[in-house]
Amino acid sequence: MASDGGGNGGARAVEIYTDGACKGNPGPGGWGVLLRWGGHEKELCGGEPHTTNNRMELMAVIQALEALTRPSDVILSVDSRYVRDGVERWMPRWKRNGWQTRERTPVKNQDLWERLDQAVARHRVRWQWVKGHSGHPDNERADRLANRGIPPRR
Repeated sequence: MASDGGGNGGARAVEIYTDGACKGNPGPGGWGVLLRWGGHEKELCGGEPHTTNNRMELMAVIQALEALTRPSDVILSVDSRYVRDGVERWMPRWKRNGWQTRERTPVKNQDLWERLDQAVARHRVRWQWVKGHSGHPDNERADRLANRGIPPRR
């Protein structure tokens, strides 16, 4: 999916809704994405057999941004405070501190935070937080996609 992105006055933003899910934490997990631009929609989902909910929340956002074929204006809605706070509050400090926390311990999920940092850098992202499981139709759709992405237990 692509937008004309170029930052001109007529550019429409790509709307993205993401969610992660996990059966057990850790356990099998999935991520889901709803992308919308103009009259077009695209759904994405996937998962891993052994992961955590936080990793799936991050993976949903990463997959969404990496699916865009060119730099775009993005309105990205998440229901994860972990992702929102990580991007808006913690990540700049982690990067300055060599991906270490205030306590000088390694950042959990550093591999995904670094990947997210690279994905965000390609776009102009406006972050929005929505309350999960509150009846927001697009967030509920992303939740269903995340659950669909969870691989069956072996």
